[in-house]
Amino acid sequence: MSPSRRPRAALAMSRRAAEAVIDPATLAALAEVTTLRPPPVLDDLTTDRARAVLADTELLVTGWDCPPLTAEVLAAAPQLRAVVHTAGSVRGHVTDACWERGIDVSSAAAANALPVAEYTVAMILLTGKRVLESARAFRAARAAADWPRTPREVGNHGRTVGIVSASMTGRRVMELLRPYDLRVLLHDPYVSPEEAAALGAELVPLPELFARGDTVSVHTPLLPATRGLIGRELIAALRPGAVLINTARGAVVDQAALTEAVTAGRVRAVLDVTDPDVLPPEHPLWDAEGALLTPHVAGSLGNEWRRLADCAVGEVRRWAAGEGFAHPVRRDRLPYLA
Repeated sequence: MSPSRRPRAALAMSRRAAEAVIDPATLAALAEVTTLRPPPVLDDLTTDRARAVLADTELLVTGWDCPPLTAEVLAAAPQLRAVVHTAGSVRGHVTDACWERGIDVSSAAAANALPVAEYTVAMILLTGKRVLESARAFRAARAAADWPRTPREVGNHGRTVGIVSASMTGRRVMELLRPYDLRVLLHDPYVSPEEAAALGAELVPLPELFARGDTVSVHTPLLPATRGLIGRELIAALRPGAVLINTARGAVVDQAALTEAVTAGRVRAVLDVTDPDVLPPEHPLWDAEGALLTPHVAGSLGNEWRRLADCAVGEVRRWAAGEGFAHPVRRDRLPYLA
């Protein structure tokens, strides 16, 4: 893109997503480097207005619930050459037709990985100290705890943490864990022992990770090969009192097997994702003392949306200046991405 001309750009996402992420400051920043179509955003790419906007659009800034960019949509957007996504995964809207067109794609997945990693590290430390259990007991007793009788397994000194997948988020978790006195194990079939060591982890097979880990944190994307990856045998290999944390996708874990282990009191679980995302009201995990369920809050929320917007604006600036994306999404890497 010649720096002398601003590319024509439009916003494509749900209106709720735009209200959350695209604030006036972001609109102003995008308008500095593009000829930006004013809101409302495109939340349906088949309308007459959408077709009129797409006719000369060169760059789409997308967000949650962006409609799929199908071959039919692209036919109405003959000049479209780039997509900048203000969230993580592009699987829902970037289609094969986009790659076949040669459209450049960028994602804010790196920006979204940080709050997920922060949530994970917080849960590793809190569950290591058994904070939720002690808070529950304190509320019930309303008296001082008999701390000299604390079991030796409580605490974070020398605790072993297993990371399943050196994904973008998994790597950020390992980075954030460096200051703590923890042993870190990693399973990832695409990582060498030397690379794992550079990440501060010991590369081990998956069964060994589950057998040795006091806490196991799942960061693998949901793919056909990883559906149910954390199955009954691996869950059975967890030592008594171990914690399974899942901030990836619910279907990566055999939920029935995990539910049995948690409700039996053998292991604990912190689940920011389940399968389905909201469990039925009668599901036993809701009331299990060893389970903490959160409503998909590990990813960017509230003031963290600013990080997503800033990442997208930075990518638009780079592309408009002809510099290429700092966070490109490549078709050949899609099988390994969330």
